Amino acid sequence: MRIRPGLSSSIVILVMTAASLCFAQIDVPAIIQRSVEANARDWNANPQYNCFERDRDPHGSKTYQDLMLYGSPYQKLVAINGKPLSRQQQDEQENKMNAEIARRRAESPQQRAARIAQYQKDRTRDHLLMQQLTEAFDFRLIGELKLDGYEVYVLKATPKPGYKPPNTDTQVLKGMQGKMWIDKKTFQWVKVEAQVLHPVSIEGFLAQVEPGTRFELEKKPVDDDIWLPTHFSMSAKARIIHLFTHRSQENDTYYDYQKAPASSAVNTK
Repeated sequence: MRIRPGLSSSIVILVMTAASLCFAQIDVPAIIQRSVEANARDWNANPQYNCFERDRDPHGSKTYQDLMLYGSPYQKLVAINGKPLSRQQQDEQENKMNAEIARRRAESPQQRAARIAQYQKDRTRDHLLMQQLTEAFDFRLIGELKLDGYEVYVLKATPKPGYKPPNTDTQVLKGMQGKMWIDKKTFQWVKVEAQVLHPVSIEGFLAQVEPGTRFELEKKPVDDDIWLPTHFSMSAKARIIHLFTHRSQENDTYYDYQKAPASSAVNTK
């Protein structure tokens, strides 16, 4: 049966209207809030896991075993450009790690506390950026689809007018927009993309984050309801003292997550 052009247009309009009504019934703020809560659980659980990390740059790649040792991470080099280390290199890395274990065991309580505090400081900065999502952006549902085997909500994030960052680390959020793919069942982030739209000056520093800076994060479940990163990439561009341009790239893959021994993961005494 051939559908008349006018009738075809009417059907398209009806379908689009129905889709709009369905989207309107979905509570987007609730989706975002539950996703932030899910990511908070992941953030708390992250130090309980060891994994492997492959870092790529224009010169090649290095693969590390990421280990929690007495309350903070340690990276043990295991491969270069996808090739395992030679026996001599393996022995050197093993000796290096054993020396670090011995050093951490011999720390005074004050030294250990200072080391762990620096690690927690970096984690707190990353966590604050996540928490600020609901304050910094307006979210709009733009679709629903299947991604990597997960039924997801697709949301677009645009800067919220009048947003005031709580510190210098969150200044960059003012000039960014992004897209999120959120699992419908767990409200976990399957994928997040973000990019800088316009220059953002970092208060207190003679630096400015430039358009062209992009981030991408992908996550997958590793244990029960805990999801951890499987891929992170960043292409950053900044202008220092408004004269010199600095560029950096990062492309990291994480895999083979395993629960860290309790003594090494949480021993902070």
